[in-house]
Amino acid sequence: MKRITLISTGGTIEKTYDERTGVLQNRTSIVGRMLEALRLEDIAVNTIELFSKDSLDMTDEDRARILEIVRVMLADNSPTRGGIVILHGTDTLCVTGEMLCANLENPPAPVVLTGAMRPYEMKQSDALQNLTEAIFAAGVLEPGVYAVAHGRALRFPGVVKDVNRGTFVKNEQ
Repeated sequence: MKRITLISTGGTIEKTYDERTGVLQNRTSIVGRMLEALRLEDIAVNTIELFSKDSLDMTDEDRARILEIVRVMLADNSPTRGGIVILHGTDTLCVTGEMLCANLENPPAPVVLTGAMRPYEMKQSDALQNLTEAIFAAGVLEPGVYAVAHGRALRFPGVVKDVNRGTFVKNEQ
């Protein structure tokens, strides 16, 4: 059985609707609910709820925590170890991806960042698709740092969010 580590940091993918205030916000991780909706054969997902923030509120200290936990998880030399999936807000996912790419020299497994343009709880959300793709990608991609969403795996460096298209693309410059 392959093991995937899923690190939850919040972002739009995990936002929930607060009926009292009428606001979508990160209150607590809902990754367990999303995982229950998936049929994962021969994959065990170890979930780490690091924090629950909108990525626009992330600090350099938050990114340092992400880097630290990724390094710890990559140090596990188990032969069943798969990659790492990081649930992240899409607004600054590329900032974190670039930082990880710059600070993880030759990672032994794929490190995959994913998020959603629409929260899991909303109709026509891309959350479950992107989570499923990221888990699959973490088990089959070559070692490196990637953004995975909307049917594509893009390797850092050079990944950017295309706001007009609502997805991630490789920066052609």
